[in-house]
Amino acid sequence: MPTLAIIGAGSQLGAATARRFAREGFAVALISRTAERVHALADELAAEGITARGYAANVRDHDSLRSALDDAAADLGPIDVLQYSPLPAKEFLRPVLETTVDDLQPAIEFSVYGPLVAIHHVMQHMRFRGGGTILLVNGGSAVRPVAKFAGTSVAFAGESALGQMLHDALKPDNIHVTQLIIPGGIIEGHPRKDPTVLAERLWEMHATKEQFRHFAGDMDLDG
Repeated sequence: MPTLAIIGAGSQLGAATARRFAREGFAVALISRTAERVHALADELAAEGITARGYAANVRDHDSLRSALDDAAADLGPIDVLQYSPLPAKEFLRPVLETTVDDLQPAIEFSVYGPLVAIHHVMQHMRFRGGGTILLVNGGSAVRPVAKFAGTSVAFAGESALGQMLHDALKPDNIHVTQLIIPGGIIEGHPRKDPTVLAERLWEMHATKEQFRHFAGDMDLDG
């Protein structure tokens, strides 16, 4: 049974993606900072017949992130697909003139160091297995900076650059690194940005292994 690991698993996109990949026979490792919530989500999915386990880790704590990935692989099997989609903290969303170095540091740790640690931790096994998929999920500020969201604009741009370089570098190993941009955020009931629609898009990105960047909607950051 292949395994999907979702870093930043929550009740919207994380749950929808878990259900979509489970339909294709995947076991799901749910990784989030809040143990109580992620275990509750794992129990909810398990009640639906999905093989799911929850693991607590803070993406800024590299040892805890590596341990969660190791535990998931030990419990469910080697990770074939890794999704990095944690929601940024509110303090990353300050206007640029109010943003200091101390504000940017945690945002960069969250959006650049976190995915780099996770990808490095799984990619050697993916190479050994003959391939895999890395799914990066970001808001619109990843490609169009927004002055009132300075932290995510800088950090998401860094994550985008990292992802693009890894896409090119890992392609010969059949490891597909790909990014989904969701302008304006996730909106339940939206024809393109509802969690179930986005989950289907993520499945297609994994299955087709085409270009690096995909857009869930037009670049209108207000929705």
